[in-house]
Amino acid sequence: MFRRHRFADVISRQLDLFVREHADLLHECEEAERAYNTAPRDEAEERYGDYVDVVETGTELLADIRDHFKWTLDEDTAEAYEDEFNRAVLKHLPRFALEIENR
Repeated sequence: MFRRHRFADVISRQLDLFVREHADLLHECEEAERAYNTAPRDEAEERYGDYVDVVETGTELLADIRDHFKWTLDEDTAEAYEDEFNRAVLKHLPRFALEIENR
């Protein structure tokens, strides 16, 4: 039996909006990761730091989207929404999922 997630539609729209509005950030993430992967050994640590900084920015933006909507819900519903949002980020935007639960 398939179970439809309660917030699937709103979360899908939120993530689509994030991707559209932050296309430059997503491109910057890809470029930073590529720079890290191709960096000479003596530059790799610095390039990885650059990559992590860009990913943290994206993670914070996603957490802000999540939290602004979550604040409109009662406590139990907000917790369910947050869990579902975090799982959706893991599935659709995995590079931002590692730290989103801590934000």
